[in-house]
Amino acid sequence: MTAGHIPVLLHEVVAALAPAPGTVMADGTFGAGGYTLALIGAGATVHAFDRDPDAIATGQALVASAGASLILHHRRFSELADTLREAGVGLVDGVVLDIGVSSMQLDQAERGFAFSTDGPLDMRMARDGTSAADFLNTADEAQIADVIYRYGEERQSRRIARAVVAARPVTTTRQFADIVRRALGWHTGEKKDPATRAFQAVRIHINGELDELAAGLAAAEAVLAPGGRLAVVTFHSLEDRMVKHFLREASGMVPGGSRHLPQAAQRDAPVFGKPSAAIRPGDEELARNPRARSATLRWAIRSDAPPRNQNTRSIRDLAA
Repeated sequence: MTAGHIPVLLHEVVAALAPAPGTVMADGTFGAGGYTLALIGAGATVHAFDRDPDAIATGQALVASAGASLILHHRRFSELADTLREAGVGLVDGVVLDIGVSSMQLDQAERGFAFSTDGPLDMRMARDGTSAADFLNTADEAQIADVIYRYGEERQSRRIARAVVAARPVTTTRQFADIVRRALGWHTGEKKDPATRAFQAVRIHINGELDELAAGLAAAEAVLAPGGRLAVVTFHSLEDRMVKHFLREASGMVPGGSRHLPQAAQRDAPVFGKPSAAIRPGDEELARNPRARSATLRWAIRSDAPPRNQNTRSIRDLAA
């Protein structure tokens, strides 16, 4: 793991998961292997998942050194339950999900996730399907505005969408960032660069990240043993809101359902204990790793109640 690939809130995540010799953990977002290494170091066996073929290829060296302690799956974390079942694994003692783009992806200009250096406007985590350029060059103005408003929480999304359509074809990260900045009259040195929100929005859309998170939370509930622990690190307000409401409902802290879910005739037994408060990086970590500034960790312990029959679309709507 290089200095550029620092796992966020590592000590807090490990404390939340409480790995020990003989425990079995699932790392739903392997990335550069930071959490996985720490869990293996504490004696756990880890089933690690990543949809990015680059992460899987890079991780083979760690697989070779870790031996039977690491099983690496080239699968999405939404497929966690099916994959573990196929591997002959029953319930696990911990699940960690680190939501969003990895440092490795951000640092590779050719992946198109960042605009600090110019590169092709790609943003595909799995390197397949519709790219960011495909979306911005073919979607109509209303679709682009809706994505930037919904996932970037950008109030001036229509202005940005008009500018994108007028500037087509949009092919590079720097070109897209400059279009957003000009549309909003932003200049270097001003407050947070609005291109950040637009990039996040398009990335979340083309990778189906909120649907993936919804399915991943449901899968984690299904595969955790009683007393097992779920830890989720998010970097976006929509994702954190979704995790927060999921854990509150799963722990019975939302009486009689929520504004998102209908009133239940008979409430399910809580499937998680009371979730932690939001945990964020301290000053020391922020000084060491500025990319951690938007990170939030939430965790909870699985009860012995059976998993609920969940509608992942309803979970997805918790971000609203």
